[in-house]
Amino acid sequence: MNWGMNMADEETELDHLFAQARTARDVLPDALAVRIETDAEAVRLARSAPKARRVWRQWIALIGGWQGMGGLVAASAAGVWIGFSAPTFLPDPVDYFALSETTYLLADLNLDETYLEDAE
Repeated sequence: MNWGMNMADEETELDHLFAQARTARDVLPDALAVRIETDAEAVRLARSAPKARRVWRQWIALIGGWQGMGGLVAASAAGVWIGFSAPTFLPDPVDYFALSETTYLLADLNLDETYLEDAE
């Protein structure tokens, strides 16, 4: 800033800079224009996709993308496997689905009860 300028000179210089800014036209580079148009077309096509696809994609994004979907599938498969091939000391879950009249008591589980005894 020039300290020797008075207020009128500063306003004149500022008016001159604003006039230059109004007359100067920046040119958009062709490569940038192509990228903008390509992006706009991709957004337009995504919005015109069927609603069911958008909901599915939003749900996948909500659980963490395809990596999250893979983890969910793996955990579900492990849960089904563990559920149907339960350890021998647990009651068979297939009996629950078959509506059997069998009742299971804690004594029927054949658990090791040595931990209940004193360690004397």
